[in-house]
Amino acid sequence: MNNHATPRAPATPAPSVIAALRDELMHHAPFSQMSEPHVDQFIAEATEAYFAPGETVLAPGGAAVSQVFMLRRGGVSGEPGAGEAAGAFHVEPGELFPIGAVLEGRAVTTTYTARADTFCLLVTAEAFARLAEDSAPLAAFLRQRHLRYLRLSRQALQAAYASQALTEQSMETALGALVRTPVVGTAPQTTLQQALATMQARGIGSMLVLDDAGSALGILTRHDVLGRVALPQRPLSTPIAAVMSQPVHTLGAEATALDAALLMSRHGIRHVPVTQGGRVVGMVSERDLFAMHRLSPKQLSSAIRAAPDVRTLQVQAQGIRRFARNLLAQGVGARQLTELISQLNDLLTDRLVQLLAAEHGADLTRACWLAFGSEGRSEQTIATDQDNGLVFASDQPARDRVAWLAFARRVNEALDACGYPLCRGNVMASNPDCCLTSDEWCERYHHWMERGEPEDLLKASIFFDARAIAGRHELARPLAELMQAVAPTLPRFIRQMAENALRTRAPLNWLGAVDTRRIGAREVLDLKLRGTALFVDAARLYALAHGIAATNTRERLEAAADRMAVPAHESEAWVRGFEFLQMLRLDVQMDRGAREAVDSPQAQNLIDVAALNTVDRRVLKEALGMARRLQQRIELDYYR
Repeated sequence: MNNHATPRAPATPAPSVIAALRDELMHHAPFSQMSEPHVDQFIAEATEAYFAPGETVLAPGGAAVSQVFMLRRGGVSGEPGAGEAAGAFHVEPGELFPIGAVLEGRAVTTTYTARADTFCLLVTAEAFARLAEDSAPLAAFLRQRHLRYLRLSRQALQAAYASQALTEQSMETALGALVRTPVVGTAPQTTLQQALATMQARGIGSMLVLDDAGSALGILTRHDVLGRVALPQRPLSTPIAAVMSQPVHTLGAEATALDAALLMSRHGIRHVPVTQGGRVVGMVSERDLFAMHRLSPKQLSSAIRAAPDVRTLQVQAQGIRRFARNLLAQGVGARQLTELISQLNDLLTDRLVQLLAAEHGADLTRACWLAFGSEGRSEQTIATDQDNGLVFASDQPARDRVAWLAFARRVNEALDACGYPLCRGNVMASNPDCCLTSDEWCERYHHWMERGEPEDLLKASIFFDARAIAGRHELARPLAELMQAVAPTLPRFIRQMAENALRTRAPLNWLGAVDTRRIGAREVLDLKLRGTALFVDAARLYALAHGIAATNTRERLEAAADRMAVPAHESEAWVRGFEFLQMLRLDVQMDRGAREAVDSPQAQNLIDVAALNTVDRRVLKEALGMARRLQQRIELDYYR
């Protein structure tokens, strides 16, 4: 059968056949979201067709496609025609095709070929259109197929962890939905006596200071009263404006609870005013966000900042991982989750560096602790080792390096004790090559960029994700300025970075199926080396080529897309593909952590592709297809 086939009126199947087919179809999207009568309607309109191995199912040329195909059993490969950007792909049981051609009323541009004994259900385009009018889930699926798959995947992951969740509220909830009572505010000239009396009468822990337009000028909290009023013995006739904290960190009503959690953690605050059009419409507190949580970002960050020793930080590191599991259970996205993990890890590293600096008598005004790799990009997952360095100020580096190396070795060992394994490649501050002055670091970066060979750059790539974590951050600024100013002027360097970004190709075979490797009885894929790293390397390349200061992969991709005038739908696909792979990595790592599996570092990123549900397998293929298209763009940009 081909796209010239004439649809024939289907015979009405027996009730038992309909029931069996309904059960089969409802394991796959979009049928799993549709009502049973609408699934039965699809079955009643369908005819079945068989295709022998090697037989052409559909081919370019000729009339518009007149039928929608649903693959029941077997396998179909798609080979796009010349000039198509996408590569070969594989249609799996449960998938509908060729949806794009049917919706656009055109002939296919891809050759579909049966690769095994293949059975398909066929429904005429007209009948399918009528069904889409009746079934809202099917219509939504057709409008946004890819976004629908991503949401279904997120929902499936959320359901898997829901039994472990400790909250009734999703961290993706908009703050506007959390605001239930009017904001309590006052004018800047209000006296302390009046403000404190209002706080006592209302049973509230803070008082906002507002201007005539309702915008926040400052805030006074119960915590502020001790340090700003009681100890300085301020008279109660003092205007509240004289003692309020300012500026006030606010968020718009469209921001999420997770955004508020990040803001609280970053600035060590307990209250976030919610604004709409610049006017404060309510207040969200830490208690509002985490009433049902045993842990919160503020509690964790406060405990980390107050930790008296390394042993306490070991406990807090475990708390970070438990909290991450709770957020994953709520369906929090990969970007927010890895950002929060990295932020809390930053706090822990900063506190640990401070504690050990005091022990060793190290002057942190003359040194800065650097993070490279995933921590430098603020993309740490649960299973992450150390990639760090130290930059110090000295007139006699050879003499002073000895003491800084001893200090760095103690920090590396303490981080290892907190659950961040020592780097097997020895990219750590305790390595003399990673413990340098600003001038020495700049000289090393210059060497990589101007004279480095591809193999050298392959090993050095994570250094281009450098970010200051603890100590005197200004010491790291020359490195960032050097990369931003010099890298775009070195075509040879950028070409070599492009070559390295293409060393590992997107793992899709010539049929478009996921290219796995066998370990025992499993067909596995390394989600890091053959997944997220493809996007990370591409984003790093474009950031260096265009002088982009950001180190985060999402921010790099978005900034690069803007510089290169890439269509929004294409750059959004890059980001979504990367974040889906990140989410799969988190799922694998948390599942193994929950089972206390003893896995090698490499195994922490391995996923058994066959064990994935249908939706995740489908989105995995699409995400890897996005990586392949991104690599094709690199080829066009740097190999023409």
